This record gives sequence, C-alpha cells and structure tokens, in this order.
Amino acid sequence: MRILQLCHKPPVPAKDGGCIAMNNVTQGLLNAGHEVKLLTIFTHKHPLELDRLPENYIHDTDIEGIYVDTRVNLVDAFSSMITRDSYNINRFFSVDFDIRLKRVLQKERFDIVHLESLFMTPYIGTIRRYARRAKIILRSHNLEYIIWDRIATGTRNPAKRAYLKYLSKKLKSYELGMLNEVDGIAAISAGDAEKYASLGCPRPVITLPFGIDLDNYEVSLTQTDHTPLRLFHVGAMDWRPNLEGMLWFIERIWPNIRSATEDAELHLAGRGLDPEMFPEGIAGLHIHGEVECAKSFMDDHHIMIVPLLSAGGIRVKIIEGMAKGKAIITTQVGAEGIDYEDGRHLRIARSENEWSTIVEEWNRNRSRLEATGMAARALAEKHFDNRLIIDKLLAFYRDTLKL
Repeated sequence: MRILQLCHKPPVPAKDGGCIAMNNVTQGLLNAGHEVKLLTIFTHKHPLELDRLPENYIHDTDIEGIYVDTRVNLVDAFSSMITRDSYNINRFFSVDFDIRLKRVLQKERFDIVHLESLFMTPYIGTIRRYARRAKIILRSHNLEYIIWDRIATGTRNPAKRAYLKYLSKKLKSYELGMLNEVDGIAAISAGDAEKYASLGCPRPVITLPFGIDLDNYEVSLTQTDHTPLRLFHVGAMDWRPNLEGMLWFIERIWPNIRSATEDAELHLAGRGLDPEMFPEGIAGLHIHGEVECAKSFMDDHHIMIVPLLSAGGIRVKIIEGMAKGKAIITTQVGAEGIDYEDGRHLRIARSENEWSTIVEEWNRNRSRLEATGMAARALAEKHFDNRLIIDKLLAFYRDTLKL
C-alpha cells in the first residue's frame, strides 16, 4: 500500500509522547514493506530539523514540512468566538500547507491518507478533491474536547473556566462533525472507542493502542537496596495537563511523601521545564530540564509518577515506563486505556494520602517494587508490541479499502 501520513508536528526527533506515537506508526509501516510519504506541519515549538535526521529516514519517508505559526493570537481567538469556529483547530490550518498537500496529491496516488490527530482534519476537503479514491483514516490520539473540559472543570478563575468550557464545547461540536468526514477511526484506547460509539459515530472504529519496539527498551533494574527512593517524572511541561498535574503533586502530595519517607527524592525532566515554575526550597526536588535520553533517565530512577488530572487517551510515557520495567504510580485518569490490574502492573492513587502510602510501602518492601516493574514489562509485551499493532492497523486499512 501507499500511505500518506499527515502530522501536526514532526515525528522526529521524538521529543515527546505524541512524536513517539507517530514515528512508531511510520517505522512500523515501513518495516512491514509499505510505502510512506510523510507531510508534516512544523512550528516554533516543534521545528523540523532535517540535518538531525538519518539520511535513510529522509529517503524512506520523503519527509516534507511546512511551517505554521500555531501560537495563540488573541485577535484570532476573539474572532473565533464571533464566527463560532473552533480556535483550537483553526490554528493548524495553513494555506501554504494546503497548497503543498494539493501538489503532492496531484503528483502521487495514495491508497490511504492517515491523519495524525484531529488537528489535521481541516485538510479533508483538499484530500477529497484531489485523492478521491483514497480512504481517510483518523488516528485519534485523544478526544480533544474531553481534555479541555477536564482542564476547565479544574480551573479556579471563573472567567478562564468559562472560556475553557466554551473551547471544549466548540471542540465537541467540531469532533462530532468530523465523524462523518473520515472513512475510519483508529482510537488509541478502548475507552475512547466506546466514547465514539456513544457519540453515534457512523464510521468503523478500532482500538489501536500506542505501540513500541520492545527491542529498544531494555529492562535495567535500578539498584534499590539501602538507597533513597528516587521518584521521577519525565514529560513535556509545555503540555498543560502535565504542568497542572505536577504543580498539584508538588503542592499537595510531595510534602506528605517526604514526611513518610524522609530521604525520598523527586527528579523532574522534560521539555519546557523551568525551575521557576515551582516554589523555591522544596526538599528533595531535583529539576533536570530537557534530557538527551529519556530512557537513560528512567534507568537511573526507581518509581515513575504520572499525576495526571485532566488528560485522555493513553499516556505514552507510562507505556515506555512499563517497557523499561519501572514501578509506576498514577491516577485513574493517567491509566486510562491501559488494561491493568491495580497492585500488580501499577498502582493507582485514588486519594492524596494514597501516594505517600504506596511510596512508604515500596520503601519498606523493595522486592515488591521490583516485582511491580517486571509485571509492567510483561503487560507491555502483551498489549503494546508495535509489530502486532501495525498488523492490526494494516488489516483495518484493507477492510476500509473494501468499503
């Protein structure tokens, strides 16, 4: 098959979970012997750095990028309230990208146009016009309106909460409209697939979780005996749910953990991480900023924490942590989409006090800490092997082409 993959940011370098998810689809399709053409938006936050990409990757994907300024513009945001458009989506529409897409479609024939996220759906009209025989598959990383609704609900400022609720409402309306415009949806979790069904989605929907090449994730058990427990979080702090969760964790949870386990350490890494985001003088807190290799960072620490309060879909970093054999504590929101057994594959903290209770328990029983990490690795092998996931995606492509 010939597949055109449209991305809202460059999949490589794989700087965050979304990039990793998109790149694993690209690599999986290529490894399965199919042709992939990659056309991507790049932005001030996510530049396209061709000089950092391997020559064989550039050759195999024929990657091209168009710069789009997606930064929030107050005039455009206000205009969208008058026109009732979804500003979250409109920021990703570019005339230049649309023109380049048109030329690609006029020059080459594709069987499948694979849209990475809702943000690429504004280009469906051009795809239908210039690639009438191609089937359009939406790879849904999240139901975007749910994320914004959760953020709005947790916002204290009444004016800001009202505006975020408005954005959520417009996103929901837009997402519902898009259900009729694509030929199939690959939802990243069973929960998201069920939500599409409840919204009356008329198109075929499959559950296609985030996949990883497990060969690239060696389990390296961090020495735990007689050493302070090192908790860690690695994630982009310019993604609102990550920052929101970490600020809550440091304010409400970390003091309790330090009281129960005095020598525990908290290590934070990720893009957009600035020490000024957090109060000064927090005992045991170490801020590393953006690290060169997230996998090596995981190797050096014991317990992954994912204190998400307002996200959706599957959290890529949790799957990576599982593949590395890490013990993980998260919220029910953070673990959405993962078929886990609480207490075996990871731990769910359902209250503020449970975080410190779990850490204290693992501090006393280091063998249980390691057993949880190994069970997590086994779960990753069962559900998130990229080869199996790509096989499922290709079968979905074939079924859609028959419609």
